[in-house]
Amino acid sequence: MKRYALGLDLVNDPKLIQEYEEYHKAVWPEIKKSIADAGIENMEIYRFGNRLFMLMETAEDFDFSVKAEMDASNSKVQEWEQLMWKYQQAIPGAKEGEKWVLMDKIFQL
Repeated sequence: MKRYALGLDLVNDPKLIQEYEEYHKAVWPEIKKSIADAGIENMEIYRFGNRLFMLMETAEDFDFSVKAEMDASNSKVQEWEQLMWKYQQAIPGAKEGEKWVLMDKIFQL
């Protein structure tokens, strides 16, 4: 199993943050299926203020580029991503148009 940590910011607006959390209490079934179909075995998202942290545990053969190709050809995923972009903003240091940014592990006990 592989593990990845990713970061993203939300628009710093309490109402929008609340809406974003409501969507994540009832993630569309097509989105959950697309996540599982890509080889993501567990995904957790945590929030502090407007900063998000995602922990993903994946199959050994998981590949971000394959996931991106799958997402690009899935109209429901594209609809979800467009909707979520209302609430999200790039984390400082992200590339243009980049959402979730892969974080480097700097310590493990």
